[in-house]
Amino acid sequence: MRHLFLVYQWLIAAPILLVLTIVTALLTIVGGLFDSSWWGYYPPKIWARCWCALLFVRVKVENAEYIDKNTSYVFVANHQGAFDIFSIYGFLNHNFKWMMRKGLENIPLVGLACRAAGHIMVDKSTPARLMQTMHTAEKRLQGGTSLVIFPEGRRTSDGRLQPFKKGAFKLALEFKLPVVPITIDGSYRVMPRTSFSVTPGTIVLRIHKPIAPGADGHDVGKVVEESYRVIESDLTQH
Repeated sequence: MRHLFLVYQWLIAAPILLVLTIVTALLTIVGGLFDSSWWGYYPPKIWARCWCALLFVRVKVENAEYIDKNTSYVFVANHQGAFDIFSIYGFLNHNFKWMMRKGLENIPLVGLACRAAGHIMVDKSTPARLMQTMHTAEKRLQGGTSLVIFPEGRRTSDGRLQPFKKGAFKLALEFKLPVVPITIDGSYRVMPRTSFSVTPGTIVLRIHKPIAPGADGHDVGKVVEESYRVIESDLTQH
């Protein structure tokens, strides 16, 4: 059965998904000229759901009631594998922007689509450019548009939760936005960093209660610690 699925994955699903990716990127690039909020979210959302459907990956969302569609958040999630992106894009059901390394905009077509979608490219080359990144983020994170970041920085190599970087939490402090930890459970089994093949299965997105800023914003150290704790404990429990 596994061999049959691999044949299906590479000879049937992969060509379809390649075409869908190109079409989605082109729609986002063109549509982003008019409305980056809509075109930068809904076509990729459909694209992500197609990836999951065609590769027999089911995504289940828990505790969606914690999220208000009209509120902007900083979502922080663990990073188990490539399907984290498809799971969040397709099933979080909340308009958002990714925060990503500026170097990713050099990927042909995909980089143009990311910029057209209004995703936030982090440029740390000079203090002035980093400040410009902050100004761009502040303008885009309004009216229910949120930010999604993987504070580990990269996919885990062994399935275990890695230490969190503080960048996402500093942004939340700067803009006084609630931080929402998300546990991604099952993505490592579906497609770990070390594999190009998919194993059909179920991924669960567990949304935790928002951590609201105080009158003076967040205590970055405490929010990092609390976010790490709730994500890690949920992974251990399940």
